[in-house]
Amino acid sequence: MLNFPSMSCFIPLSRTAFARAALVVCLGAGSAAHAETPLPALGLPDPMPAPDRMVWLPVTQERIDAAVSALDELGASMLGRSGIPGLAIGVVHKGKTVYARGFGKRAAGGNAKVDADTVFLLASLSKSVGATVVAGQSGTGRIAWDTPVRAHLPRFDMGDPWVSAHVTIGDLYAHRSGLPDHAGDDLEDLGYDRKTVLERLALLPKHPFRAHYAYTNFGLTAAAEATAVSAGTDWASLSEETLYAPLGMTSTSSRHADYMARDNRASSHMIDGDGYALTDMRQPDEQSPAGGVSSSVADMSRWMAMVLAGGEVDGKPVIDARALLAATSPQTISGAPDAMDARAGTYGFGFGVGMRPSGRVTISHSGAFALGASTNFVLVPDLELGIVVLTNAAPSGVAEAVTAAFLDLVELGIETRDWLAGYAPRLKALSRPFGSLVGVQKPADPAPAQPAEAYVGRYDNAYFGPATVEEADGGLVLRLGPGQAPLAMQHWDGDSFVVQPMSENQPKGSVSRVEFSRTAPASAGSVTIEHLDGNGLGTFERPR
Repeated sequence: MLNFPSMSCFIPLSRTAFARAALVVCLGAGSAAHAETPLPALGLPDPMPAPDRMVWLPVTQERIDAAVSALDELGASMLGRSGIPGLAIGVVHKGKTVYARGFGKRAAGGNAKVDADTVFLLASLSKSVGATVVAGQSGTGRIAWDTPVRAHLPRFDMGDPWVSAHVTIGDLYAHRSGLPDHAGDDLEDLGYDRKTVLERLALLPKHPFRAHYAYTNFGLTAAAEATAVSAGTDWASLSEETLYAPLGMTSTSSRHADYMARDNRASSHMIDGDGYALTDMRQPDEQSPAGGVSSSVADMSRWMAMVLAGGEVDGKPVIDARALLAATSPQTISGAPDAMDARAGTYGFGFGVGMRPSGRVTISHSGAFALGASTNFVLVPDLELGIVVLTNAAPSGVAEAVTAAFLDLVELGIETRDWLAGYAPRLKALSRPFGSLVGVQKPADPAPAQPAEAYVGRYDNAYFGPATVEEADGGLVLRLGPGQAPLAMQHWDGDSFVVQPMSENQPKGSVSRVEFSRTAPASAGSVTIEHLDGNGLGTFERPR
């Protein structure tokens, strides 16, 4: 719809009529003064596109070229302002890689420089890459987005018989299965393997099926696992056979060991004070389809070109076009508008689907590991244009700021705002220490704890498994997960203690309250662990 100061009514047209007519304006009564004033020339395209493809902001090749030329300065500026060790940028246009360059260092304190072939952890960009693997398998006829997961994983359990029987691969890739936000990530943090995490998803509280968006890594991983089983192989091998080998993505893998073995590898870094410290702690194999891919901007540029071409490479189909279109189309509302004039956020099957202020559709995804990765890509199909930014540090806002600034330059020739200043505080919040007692002073006169034997022992939990409290080195330690790695317990107040976990979801500096409940004066009957209580399942009971 067009908006002119002289317009007093708008006559809606059918798609066919709209495509044939330039504009219908009704001046109405009292507009005689404007009758002889010519309307501004709109430069409308001929023939007119259908309304669902209409964009009112033309972009010239010269403007795209200028935006690409600005990336050297933009990348160097973002590196300097943020202090992250390294990043790489890749751009494709009309099927060709037109820019691929690295900035900074592969590892803090090292000398090796990032280049276009440096391999980074992709984090959640893996979801979009994996969605194209599923779309590729759709062409075999063995699976489709509407294939029930139980057709290939018969023991998959959502905790409700009807939902378990009906939840599809697409439901899980669109995050509309009813699983709670980041379901199963807490089990991965404790060291449980993929099989165990998927089995225990049934125990989590659920949202209504297909009526609620909640972003999950292991829900999507279950769908990918079903796809791999349908092909008679494992996910990493299927990804290589379906996608990486046909596209020539020789530096890309869904196995963490391959990433760690690369000579040209960007190490991961987490926030440490005002800077970044090398960690290489994140091992995402258990959620590989959702977060475990590693790649370079050179390889990701090949992938973006394939997606923009509807699944084709050099004119030859590699990925099923219909399944890819479904993946890159809105399937669920990911962010409801907070006002009538606000846009909704939408999500496809492993892809975010949005819209530029110009009206151009965007297909995108971000990825982030608090333990050391931040990534983003954006595709603009109308312009046959895509950009990917990979960084080797915890979320800083750089990846999203580069893509936003680049697209501003493409469409407008100017940056509309300081994007890094806008994104940085929002993205860095993902690395904020966890816990209600972070920054809280210990009570000056705490109530005394009971003797150690009141707390020592085993406590059971169906979802998390056993927790064990032991005496060690004159104090108490808490052991969790299959490895039972010890966490030193410090007394806080009365029957409350604190531990300091560190994992992807409890970054450095986290403080978790450990609260015992005594059923008898001398013995605790249960313990609630704060950093495991996000879904209300963090209470462990002492066996009777």
